[in-house]
Amino acid sequence: MDYKNYNSMAKYLSMVSKGLNWVSREIEELKSSGRFIPIKILQSSQGAWVKIDGKDMLNMCSNNYLGLANDPRVKKAAIDAIEEYGVGAGAVRSIAGTEEIHIKLEEKVAKFKHMESALVYQGGLLANTGTIPVLVGKEDVVFSEELNHASIIDGVRLSSAQRVVYKHLDMNDLEKKLREAPKNSGKKLVISDGVFSMDGDITPLPEIIENSEKYGAMSYVDDAHGEGVLGDHGRGICDYFNVSDRIDIEMGTFSKAIGSMGGFVAGSSDLIEYLKRKSRPFLFSSALNAGDAAAVLKSIEILESDDSLVRKLWDNSDYLKRGLNEAGFNTGHSKTPITPVMVGDEKKTLELSDRLFREKNVFASPIVYPTVPSGTARIRLMPSALHSKKDLDYAISSFSDIGKRLGITK
Repeated sequence: MDYKNYNSMAKYLSMVSKGLNWVSREIEELKSSGRFIPIKILQSSQGAWVKIDGKDMLNMCSNNYLGLANDPRVKKAAIDAIEEYGVGAGAVRSIAGTEEIHIKLEEKVAKFKHMESALVYQGGLLANTGTIPVLVGKEDVVFSEELNHASIIDGVRLSSAQRVVYKHLDMNDLEKKLREAPKNSGKKLVISDGVFSMDGDITPLPEIIENSEKYGAMSYVDDAHGEGVLGDHGRGICDYFNVSDRIDIEMGTFSKAIGSMGGFVAGSSDLIEYLKRKSRPFLFSSALNAGDAAAVLKSIEILESDDSLVRKLWDNSDYLKRGLNEAGFNTGHSKTPITPVMVGDEKKTLELSDRLFREKNVFASPIVYPTVPSGTARIRLMPSALHSKKDLDYAISSFSDIGKRLGITK
């Protein structure tokens, strides 16, 4: 061993360790404030029940709304595509990574969403951070909903555009902000989540489009939690409000109700061609794997042919909310299957989640600051089409028992 080099390395590591002392302090602060949430490791596929630490747990916090993540038809489509195309695209889309299955998927997405064209990304976050900076720059203004997803906020930051935040669901405030924008401010973009993932409420999309048209702004909706949930056969929020022919940009993900991985942006053919020449994830990150693309294709085909999974999801959602409300819990103002169980106190929220997990074998993750505003901690429940009424009854009774013992309900 070269002791000289060894001593130099030890000295270097010691310096690095001191430089990162603040990380340990931050972790301790998270723990003492009740915001340090252990990450659970699943040992099985996604389903109504999953295996964690060798135990079967009732899964109440997955975004697998329709159960397609483990659907035999979807799995077979992915396996067949891997046999044909391999496990990786091997290049960025603009050089040698565009495979026939990508084009088929983009055509399918555009048709399903009633849009002219679509572009597939490797994930929903990349769809937002890759698209927004192409639409606006430092001379422009983005009018962003108060509770927009982090990927939208990051996309706006990357664009260097001025960000003007309007109040949650408040169209009067949006119009006021649009009206007060400087006349020479360049391009304007109004952007909002379609379904807000922490509260389950829905943006008033027709009014957003009306304001955008009135003030010459582009309209953009992030429909991550509306795909497979809202609209005819799960086509999403634009179909739900019948505004597919008026929205400028619709973005969505394949990792929730669709059950696989990836994201997309849909709009005019010119917009999509422009994104192919300007969007950094398209130009500088390897393409979506063929297996994922094939799985998404099959999931969309299933939705097109049969809406029974969507109907079962909504039936389970109504059943769960009704049971929790009767047990004395506050489930907020959700208008979608997203079911927040509002607690408020962060330490009590963590204790509720922990005791459900340890005592009842119910997997229900806590949501605390900074994911939600301080003082609004909750457990966000996500019923799926896979849950039986027996599963939901068990979840409700478990919450009721632990909730009473913690003084959350009477």
